Amino acid sequence: MTFSQAISSVFSKYATFSGRASRSEYWYFVLLNIIITVAIYALGFATGSVRDSVHATAGGYGISCIEQLPAWVSVVTWIYSLAVLLPGLAVSVRRMHDIGKGGGWIFISLIPLVGPIWYLVLLLTGSEPAPNRFGEVPA
Repeated sequence: MTFSQAISSVFSKYATFSGRASRSEYWYFVLLNIIITVAIYALGFATGSVRDSVHATAGGYGISCIEQLPAWVSVVTWIYSLAVLLPGLAVSVRRMHDIGKGGGWIFISLIPLVGPIWYLVLLLTGSEPAPNRFGEVPA
């Protein structure tokens, strides 16, 4: 599955929690989110202002430059996050279906320390090669 096919598949199934999603479909969606978030912050840093900041150190006071992000970065980031929240949850549930697990397994990541690692392992697990109770093998 190519990048564009994966992204169009995720957004065409915007709020579809049934069926299966391949590893590539899930990870291409994650990659898109990383690229867009980095681009938003890069534009924010490019249009931001630098100010001097006085801070206390063990040896006295020091002056450093701190990048001040414009307010629009937070607004755009929140809007984008809300726009991809539902398709992100849907593709995560479909990814769990692809390995034969129920959608509730996404909540395993809420367990401190071990949960996120366990969830990552589940996300990296290969697809079941045959149709399962959630549908046919994704293309």
